[in-house]
Formats: sequence, structure tokens, C-alpha cells
Amino acid sequence: MEKYGAGSIVVSDYDPNWPALFAQECGRIKQALGAFALAIEHIGSTAVPGLPSKPIIDLLVGIPNLEQARRQCITPLEALGYIYVPEYASWLPRELFFRKGPPGPWTHHVHIMEPSHPRWETLVVFRDYLRAHPEAARAYADIKRELAASSNDNIGAYRNGKTAFVEETTAKARAWHAAVRD
Repeated sequence: MEKYGAGSIVVSDYDPNWPALFAQECGRIKQALGAFALAIEHIGSTAVPGLPSKPIIDLLVGIPNLEQARRQCITPLEALGYIYVPEYASWLPRELFFRKGPPGPWTHHVHIMEPSHPRWETLVVFRDYLRAHPEAARAYADIKRELAASSNDNIGAYRNGKTAFVEETTAKARAWHAAVRD
């Protein structure tokens, strides 16, 4: 069982300060990485107004080259208080993953990848779909609250319990995104 840091999984009501916390951290990361950071997106549930979430700000940082990012990004992010988690490479291939804050709950996650990585589009269209479809966001909120209550501190069970909804909704999000672009 994969434990969730120092305690139980808690899904909090939406906090209207989350976008400001993202903007603040986005500025710090832009300053630390400079032009190497091609784009920074607010992803995850804290990026969807009204959606309850674990209170962790997820940042998606686009870089031109992952191997170069291994050499160039780890030290500057560690200087900002992030911890690089290389063991997540098996779960999140072609991505660098960082945490910030006390163990469970952490305050921030940073995902670094090339924008051409298929997961980039997946994360962004899922977020955008939930922003545009409140009924889907409400259904996701219900699932997250149920899983948090039943999973206790088993983050793997929590994450895996969301998989079917996330995959189905991502398929809808891709179709919706393609229709909106046309």
C-alpha cells in the first residue's frame, strides 16, 4: 500500500485563493528557470473553480528537452524548496516530478515535461473540460470525496479509484476540444 505522507487523504472545499497561489508559484518558477520554461499551466483539481480538491497546487512546466531539464531544473527548483522524486519516473515516464511542503499534505507538485508529450494535452484538456462542464466537475467531486473517505491514507487506492472516471472524461474532453477547435 502506498501511504499518503503523514496522514489521511483530505478533499477540501474549493479555495478561491488557489489561483493566486498558482500565480505566485508560477512567478517564482519562471524566475528560477528563465526562458527554459516554455509554458507553465495550472492543472489538477485546484485549477477548476468550485471543484473540491486535495489542497495541492499542481503546476505543469513545459521545457524544450527533458534530458537538458534533468541537468538544468533540479537545482533551481530545490532552491525554491521542491524535492525531486526520481522514483516516480516509472509511474510518470518522460516527466520530472517534484513536491513541496511537509509530507502529506504537500502544498505544491511540479510536473516537468516537453509540451509534445501526450500527457501534456491530456492534463490540459481534462482541466478545460471540467472548467466548461460543471456537471462533470460535480460528478468528479463526488467520486473524490467518496474515495478520500474510503481510502484513508492509501493514495494508490484513491488515485486508482479515479481512473475510470478520468479516462472516460478525458475521451469526452478530447472530442469536445476537437469540436471547439473546428
